[in-house]
Amino acid sequence: MTGFKNFILRGNLIELATAFIMATAFAAVVTATVTLLMDLIGKAGGTPDFSTYSPGGVSVGAWLTALISFVIMAAVVYFFIVMPYTKVKDRLFPAEEAGTPADVAVLEEIRDLLRAQAGGTSGVGGVGTTPPSA
Repeated sequence: MTGFKNFILRGNLIELATAFIMATAFAAVVTATVTLLMDLIGKAGGTPDFSTYSPGGVSVGAWLTALISFVIMAAVVYFFIVMPYTKVKDRLFPAEEAGTPADVAVLEEIRDLLRAQAGGTSGVGGVGTTPPSA
């Protein structure tokens, strides 16, 4: 029983379950939006279902319908989820100013310590020398 309790309480299982439930619910919203937009396309162009379209005997209608649905779904996800999320995230959690990466900062500190140890003059292997300017 302890193993099961550890499995349930370890990691982010609750967050994953919540995300799955929210994604399932949101899928219905996206599907309904695609259906709405396909109906609007149908009002403008005749029919939103191109399944019976087969020019020259080649059945491309189902593919065309799936392609249009995919593009609409991608647009809905981008414009109604990704863009608002990015704007809110940037406003609430602004990106940190670009600075020196930690590994480069450590290397610069080591360089400065070696330079100070060598007396600030050109030391062994060029330590303490200033790099030529380009």
